[in-house]
Amino acid sequence: MGRRAVGLLFHPSFLTHDTGAGHPERPERLEAICEHLRRTECWQNLTHLDPPRASREMLALVHPSHYIDAIERACRQGPTALDPDTIASPGSWEAALRAVGAVTTAIDQLLDGSLNAAFCAVRPPGHHALADRATGFCLFNNVAIGARYAQRRHRLARILIVDWDVHHGNGTQAIFYDDPSVFYFSTHQFPFYPGTGARQEIGRGAGAGWTLNVPLPQGSGDAELLRAFQEELVPKALTFAPELVLISAGFDAHRDDPLAGLAATETGYAELTRIVRGIVDRSCRGRIVSVLEGGYDLRALGASVEAHLRELMA
Repeated sequence: MGRRAVGLLFHPSFLTHDTGAGHPERPERLEAICEHLRRTECWQNLTHLDPPRASREMLALVHPSHYIDAIERACRQGPTALDPDTIASPGSWEAALRAVGAVTTAIDQLLDGSLNAAFCAVRPPGHHALADRATGFCLFNNVAIGARYAQRRHRLARILIVDWDVHHGNGTQAIFYDDPSVFYFSTHQFPFYPGTGARQEIGRGAGAGWTLNVPLPQGSGDAELLRAFQEELVPKALTFAPELVLISAGFDAHRDDPLAGLAATETGYAELTRIVRGIVDRSCRGRIVSVLEGGYDLRALGASVEAHLRELMA
Protein backbone atom coordinates (compact mmCIF):
# COMPACT_ATOMS: atom_id res chain seq x y z
CA MET A 1 0.00 0.00 0.00
CA GLY A 2 1.30 3.49 -0.85
CA ARG A 3 1.39 6.47 1.43
CA ARG A 4 -2.03 7.60 2.59
CA ALA A 5 -3.27 10.99 1.43
CA VAL A 6 -3.35 13.17 4.54
CA GLY A 7 -4.54 16.76 4.58
CA LEU A 8 -3.26 19.62 6.72
CA LEU A 9 -5.84 22.33 7.25
CA PHE A 10 -4.50 25.66 8.46
CA HIS A 11 -5.35 29.33 7.94
CA PRO A 12 -3.44 32.51 8.93
CA SER A 13 -6.54 33.79 10.73
CA PHE A 14 -5.87 31.22 13.46
CA LEU A 15 -2.91 33.39 14.49
CA THR A 16 -5.17 36.45 14.96
CA HIS A 17 -7.14 34.90 17.83
CA ASP A 18 -5.51 37.06 20.50
CA THR A 19 -5.71 35.65 24.01
CA GLY A 20 -3.41 38.26 25.54
CA ALA A 21 0.10 38.35 26.95
CA GLY A 22 1.09 35.31 28.98
CA HIS A 23 -1.84 33.14 27.95
CA PRO A 24 -0.75 29.53 27.28
CA GLU A 25 -3.13 29.10 24.32
CA ARG A 26 -1.20 31.45 22.05
CA PRO A 27 -0.52 31.85 18.33
CA GLU A 28 3.03 30.56 18.74
CA ARG A 29 1.58 27.07 19.18
CA LEU A 30 0.57 26.88 15.53
CA GLU A 31 3.73 28.63 14.38
CA ALA A 32 5.76 25.99 16.23
CA ILE A 33 3.84 23.16 14.54
CA CYS A 34 4.32 24.61 11.05
CA GLU A 35 7.98 25.49 11.59
CA HIS A 36 8.70 22.01 12.91
CA LEU A 37 6.90 20.27 10.05
CA ARG A 38 8.65 22.42 7.43
CA ARG A 39 11.95 20.93 8.60
CA THR A 40 10.70 17.43 7.76
CA GLU A 41 9.60 15.67 4.58
CA CYS A 42 6.11 15.47 6.10
CA TRP A 43 5.46 19.03 4.94
CA GLN A 44 5.85 18.16 1.25
CA ASN A 45 3.88 14.94 1.62
CA LEU A 46 0.79 16.61 3.12
CA THR A 47 -2.10 17.98 1.10
CA HIS A 48 -2.38 21.62 2.21
CA LEU A 49 -5.90 23.04 2.34
CA ASP A 50 -7.23 26.48 3.28
CA PRO A 51 -10.40 26.09 5.33
CA PRO A 52 -13.40 28.29 4.50
CA ARG A 53 -15.57 30.06 7.05
CA ALA A 54 -18.25 27.86 8.53
CA SER A 55 -21.80 29.05 8.03
CA ARG A 56 -24.06 29.96 10.92
CA GLU A 57 -26.13 26.91 9.95
CA MET A 58 -23.12 24.72 10.67
CA LEU A 59 -22.56 26.33 14.07
CA ALA A 60 -26.28 25.88 14.82
CA LEU A 61 -25.94 22.10 14.49
CA VAL A 62 -24.65 22.27 18.08
CA HIS A 63 -24.96 25.82 19.40
CA PRO A 64 -28.24 27.80 19.82
CA SER A 65 -28.56 31.02 17.86
CA HIS A 66 -28.51 33.26 20.95
CA TYR A 67 -25.14 31.80 21.92
CA ILE A 68 -23.70 32.25 18.40
CA ASP A 69 -24.87 35.88 18.48
CA ALA A 70 -23.30 36.40 21.89
CA ILE A 71 -19.93 35.02 20.78
CA GLU A 72 -19.94 37.17 17.65
CA ARG A 73 -20.76 40.23 19.71
CA ALA A 74 -18.04 39.45 22.27
CA CYS A 75 -15.48 39.07 19.50
CA ARG A 76 -16.48 42.31 17.77
CA GLN A 77 -16.29 44.21 21.06
CA GLY A 78 -13.21 42.36 22.33
CA PRO A 79 -10.98 41.67 23.95
CA THR A 80 -13.63 40.13 26.21
CA ALA A 81 -13.10 37.57 28.97
CA LEU A 82 -15.86 34.99 28.62
CA ASP A 83 -14.56 33.17 31.69
CA PRO A 84 -11.25 33.50 33.59
CA ASP A 85 -9.41 31.49 30.91
CA THR A 86 -11.38 32.13 27.72
CA ILE A 87 -10.83 35.27 25.67
CA ALA A 88 -12.69 36.61 22.63
CA SER A 89 -10.79 39.18 20.55
CA PRO A 90 -11.60 41.00 17.28
CA GLY A 91 -9.69 38.30 15.38
CA SER A 92 -11.38 35.44 17.18
CA TRP A 93 -14.60 35.39 15.15
CA GLU A 94 -12.83 34.75 11.83
CA ALA A 95 -10.55 32.20 13.47
CA ALA A 96 -13.45 30.38 15.12
CA LEU A 97 -15.45 30.19 11.91
CA ARG A 98 -12.49 28.83 9.98
CA ALA A 99 -11.65 26.36 12.75
CA VAL A 100 -15.08 24.82 12.31
CA GLY A 101 -14.71 25.14 8.53
CA ALA A 102 -11.47 23.17 8.71
CA VAL A 103 -13.24 20.22 10.33
CA THR A 104 -16.22 20.21 7.96
CA THR A 105 -13.95 20.58 4.91
CA ALA A 106 -11.78 17.71 6.09
CA ILE A 107 -14.89 15.54 6.49
CA ASP A 108 -16.03 16.43 2.96
CA GLN A 109 -12.59 15.55 1.58
CA LEU A 110 -12.60 12.18 3.33
CA LEU A 111 -16.12 11.30 2.29
CA ASP A 112 -15.53 12.13 -1.38
CA GLY A 113 -12.33 10.07 -1.40
CA SER A 114 -9.88 12.95 -1.90
CA LEU A 115 -8.13 12.23 1.42
CA ASN A 116 -7.67 9.24 3.71
CA ALA A 117 -7.13 11.34 6.83
CA ALA A 118 -6.70 14.96 7.88
CA PHE A 119 -5.19 17.03 10.66
CA CYS A 120 -6.80 20.38 11.44
CA ALA A 121 -4.22 22.73 12.99
CA VAL A 122 -6.75 25.16 14.41
CA ARG A 123 -7.28 27.80 17.08
CA PRO A 124 -9.34 28.34 19.17
CA PRO A 125 -9.67 24.76 20.42
CA GLY A 126 -13.10 23.31 21.06
CA HIS A 127 -13.67 20.36 23.36
CA HIS A 128 -14.50 22.37 26.50
CA ALA A 129 -17.16 24.45 24.71
CA LEU A 130 -20.65 23.55 25.90
CA ALA A 131 -23.63 24.09 23.64
CA ASP A 132 -24.35 27.43 25.31
CA ARG A 133 -21.18 28.35 27.22
CA ALA A 134 -17.56 29.11 26.35
CA THR A 135 -15.05 27.57 28.76
CA GLY A 136 -11.47 26.32 28.89
CA PHE A 137 -10.07 28.43 26.00
CA CYS A 138 -12.89 27.20 23.70
CA LEU A 139 -15.60 29.18 21.86
CA PHE A 140 -17.30 26.66 19.55
CA ASN A 141 -17.02 22.88 19.85
CA ASN A 142 -15.22 22.12 16.60
CA VAL A 143 -15.33 18.33 16.90
CA ALA A 144 -18.95 18.20 18.04
CA ILE A 145 -20.04 20.35 15.11
CA GLY A 146 -18.02 18.09 12.83
CA ALA A 147 -19.81 15.01 14.13
CA ARG A 148 -23.24 16.55 13.61
CA TYR A 149 -22.21 17.80 10.17
CA ALA A 150 -21.09 14.31 9.12
CA GLN A 151 -24.43 12.93 10.26
CA ARG A 152 -26.58 15.61 8.58
CA ARG A 153 -24.59 16.30 5.40
CA HIS A 154 -23.23 12.81 4.73
CA ARG A 155 -25.89 10.68 6.47
CA LEU A 156 -23.41 8.82 8.63
CA ALA A 157 -25.09 6.89 11.41
CA ARG A 158 -22.25 6.31 13.92
CA ILE A 159 -19.37 8.62 14.85
CA LEU A 160 -16.55 7.80 17.26
CA ILE A 161 -14.85 10.72 19.04
CA VAL A 162 -11.50 9.86 20.63
CA ASP A 163 -10.22 12.53 23.02
CA TRP A 164 -6.65 12.10 24.29
CA ASP A 165 -6.21 15.67 25.55
CA VAL A 166 -4.93 15.74 29.14
CA HIS A 167 -8.09 17.62 30.14
CA HIS A 168 -11.47 15.92 29.92
CA GLY A 169 -13.64 17.18 27.06
CA ASN A 170 -16.59 18.17 29.20
CA GLY A 171 -18.28 20.07 26.39
CA THR A 172 -18.16 17.20 23.92
CA GLN A 173 -19.34 14.71 26.52
CA ALA A 174 -22.29 16.89 27.54
CA ILE A 175 -23.41 17.48 23.95
CA PHE A 176 -23.63 13.75 23.18
CA TYR A 177 -24.34 12.34 26.64
CA ASP A 178 -27.77 10.95 25.75
CA ASP A 179 -26.99 10.17 22.08
CA PRO A 180 -26.25 6.55 21.09
CA SER A 181 -25.10 7.60 17.60
CA VAL A 182 -21.90 9.21 18.95
CA PHE A 183 -19.45 7.17 21.04
CA TYR A 184 -17.25 9.50 23.13
CA PHE A 185 -14.02 8.03 24.55
CA SER A 186 -11.62 10.03 26.71
CA THR A 187 -8.35 9.49 28.53
CA HIS A 188 -7.37 12.37 30.82
CA GLN A 189 -5.67 13.30 34.05
CA PHE A 190 -8.06 13.01 37.00
CA PRO A 191 -8.84 14.70 39.32
CA PHE A 192 -8.01 17.77 37.26
CA TYR A 193 -9.62 20.57 35.27
CA PRO A 194 -12.53 20.70 34.43
CA GLY A 195 -13.55 18.23 37.14
CA THR A 196 -15.62 15.96 34.90
CA GLY A 197 -14.71 12.62 33.36
CA ALA A 198 -15.14 10.19 36.24
CA ARG A 199 -15.35 6.51 35.40
CA GLN A 200 -19.04 6.36 36.34
CA GLU A 201 -19.97 8.98 33.73
CA ILE A 202 -21.17 6.58 31.03
CA GLY A 203 -23.98 8.41 29.26
CA ARG A 204 -27.68 8.77 29.94
CA GLY A 205 -30.90 7.33 28.57
CA ALA A 206 -30.45 5.98 25.06
CA GLY A 207 -26.81 7.08 25.22
CA ALA A 208 -25.98 5.01 28.30
CA GLY A 209 -22.85 2.98 27.62
CA TRP A 210 -21.61 5.19 24.77
CA THR A 211 -19.53 7.52 26.92
CA LEU A 212 -16.35 5.82 28.13
CA ASN A 213 -13.97 7.71 30.42
CA VAL A 214 -10.60 6.36 31.50
CA PRO A 215 -9.37 8.79 34.17
CA LEU A 216 -5.64 8.54 34.86
CA PRO A 217 -3.69 9.62 37.93
CA GLN A 218 -0.93 12.19 37.75
CA GLY A 219 2.32 10.64 36.49
CA SER A 220 0.67 8.18 34.10
CA GLY A 221 2.51 7.86 30.81
CA ASP A 222 2.62 5.92 27.57
CA ALA A 223 2.05 2.50 29.14
CA GLU A 224 -1.15 3.54 30.91
CA LEU A 225 -2.51 5.39 27.87
CA LEU A 226 -1.78 2.48 25.53
CA ARG A 227 -3.40 0.02 27.91
CA ALA A 228 -6.55 2.15 28.02
CA PHE A 229 -6.71 2.31 24.23
CA GLN A 230 -5.95 -1.37 23.62
CA GLU A 231 -8.03 -2.89 26.41
CA GLU A 232 -10.97 -0.48 26.61
CA LEU A 233 -11.29 1.56 23.42
CA VAL A 234 -10.59 -1.09 20.79
CA PRO A 235 -13.18 -3.74 21.76
CA LYS A 236 -15.90 -1.18 22.45
CA ALA A 237 -15.17 0.73 19.22
CA LEU A 238 -15.24 -2.40 17.08
CA THR A 239 -18.62 -3.29 18.57
CA PHE A 240 -19.85 0.23 17.83
CA ALA A 241 -18.50 0.03 14.23
CA PRO A 242 -18.05 3.76 13.54
CA GLU A 243 -18.33 5.19 10.05
CA LEU A 244 -15.99 8.07 10.89
CA VAL A 245 -13.49 8.75 13.67
CA LEU A 246 -12.81 12.25 14.97
CA ILE A 247 -9.83 12.78 17.29
CA SER A 248 -9.71 15.61 19.78
CA ALA A 249 -5.94 15.68 19.53
CA GLY A 250 -4.57 17.52 22.50
CA PHE A 251 -0.86 16.99 23.06
CA ASP A 252 -0.74 18.33 26.61
CA ALA A 253 -0.45 14.88 28.17
CA HIS A 254 3.21 15.11 27.07
CA ARG A 255 5.72 14.81 29.91
CA ASP A 256 7.16 18.26 29.04
CA ASP A 257 3.83 20.10 29.04
CA PRO A 258 3.65 22.88 31.67
CA LEU A 259 -0.13 22.73 32.27
CA ALA A 260 -0.56 19.15 33.45
CA GLY A 261 1.04 16.13 35.02
CA LEU A 262 0.91 13.14 32.68
CA ALA A 263 4.04 11.73 31.05
CA ALA A 264 3.28 10.79 27.44
CA THR A 265 5.98 10.99 24.76
CA GLU A 266 6.07 11.46 20.99
CA THR A 267 6.44 7.69 20.68
CA GLY A 268 3.31 7.26 22.74
CA TYR A 269 1.30 9.57 20.50
CA ALA A 270 2.48 7.60 17.47
CA GLU A 271 1.29 4.39 19.13
CA LEU A 272 -2.08 5.87 20.06
CA THR A 273 -2.52 6.98 16.45
CA ARG A 274 -1.63 3.51 15.23
CA ILE A 275 -4.26 1.96 17.48
CA VAL A 276 -6.96 4.36 16.27
CA ARG A 277 -5.89 3.80 12.68
CA GLY A 278 -6.37 0.07 13.24
CA ILE A 279 -9.95 0.72 14.31
CA VAL A 280 -10.78 2.85 11.29
CA ASP A 281 -9.10 0.46 8.88
CA ARG A 282 -11.43 -2.28 10.13
CA SER A 283 -14.63 -0.30 10.40
CA CYS A 284 -14.66 2.84 8.23
CA ARG A 285 -12.11 2.63 5.43
CA GLY A 286 -9.44 4.60 7.24
CA ARG A 287 -11.46 7.78 7.79
CA ILE A 288 -9.85 9.91 10.53
CA VAL A 289 -10.18 13.63 11.07
CA SER A 290 -7.86 14.84 13.81
CA VAL A 291 -8.41 18.27 15.36
CA LEU A 292 -5.90 20.13 17.53
CA GLU A 293 -6.95 20.80 21.10
CA GLY A 294 -4.25 21.44 23.77
CA GLY A 295 -0.47 21.22 23.86
CA TYR A 296 1.56 24.05 25.36
CA ASP A 297 5.25 23.11 25.28
CA LEU A 298 6.24 24.30 21.81
CA ARG A 299 8.99 21.76 21.16
CA ALA A 300 6.92 18.84 22.42
CA LEU A 301 3.91 20.03 20.45
CA GLY A 302 5.73 20.16 17.12
CA ALA A 303 7.41 16.79 17.65
CA SER A 304 4.19 15.13 18.80
CA VAL A 305 2.21 16.41 15.81
CA GLU A 306 4.94 15.09 13.50
CA ALA A 307 4.75 11.65 15.14
CA HIS A 308 0.97 11.70 14.81
CA LEU A 309 1.05 12.68 11.15
CA ARG A 310 3.66 10.07 10.25
CA GLU A 311 1.32 7.37 11.55
CA LEU A 312 -1.66 8.84 9.71
CA MET A 313 0.37 8.74 6.48
CA ALA A 314 1.86 5.27 7.00
